[in-house]
Amino acid sequence: MGALRDPANRVSPKAIRMWLLESLVAFVFFLGGSLLVSRWIDGTSWSWVPRWLAEDAWLLPAAVMVVTLPFLVAEPFVRYFVHRWELSGDVVYARSGFLTREWVFVPVSRIQTVDKGQGWFERLLGLATLEIRTASHAGSSTIKGLDYRVAAELAERLARRAEELRDDAT
Repeated sequence: MGALRDPANRVSPKAIRMWLLESLVAFVFFLGGSLLVSRWIDGTSWSWVPRWLAEDAWLLPAAVMVVTLPFLVAEPFVRYFVHRWELSGDVVYARSGFLTREWVFVPVSRIQTVDKGQGWFERLLGLATLEIRTASHAGSSTIKGLDYRVAAELAERLARRAEELRDDAT
């Protein structure tokens, strides 16, 4: 069997900004947590804290910054290039993930509900997440980072086509 072709559509380029904002929030929490821990262990003589760390506690937030910052900055761009979707015939085809790649094929005839949602950053940037629920054991599939208008139109098309296919089956 050959390799699967990429779905035709990318998510919105604005999704990069959303994922950068999410990464920034995560970075602030990582750095803030490491600063709190470093202040807590600074100069202590606890036996479970290595002496070099107790004497130079500033190394902990510095290490967190050096290790996490490149990943948190690169991740949104990588995520943008791998997240794709397509409505082809009566199948929704989506691909996501970098380290663990996931391809999802959802037959429109199996769709029970189609929902669109917006988190804070999505609302700020005019984006939405489309959630497609089916009757299968796999549950639901999501497409994140769509322009709100595209998500609304796709949700409407999927709901209308799923209804048509259910009516044809009866």
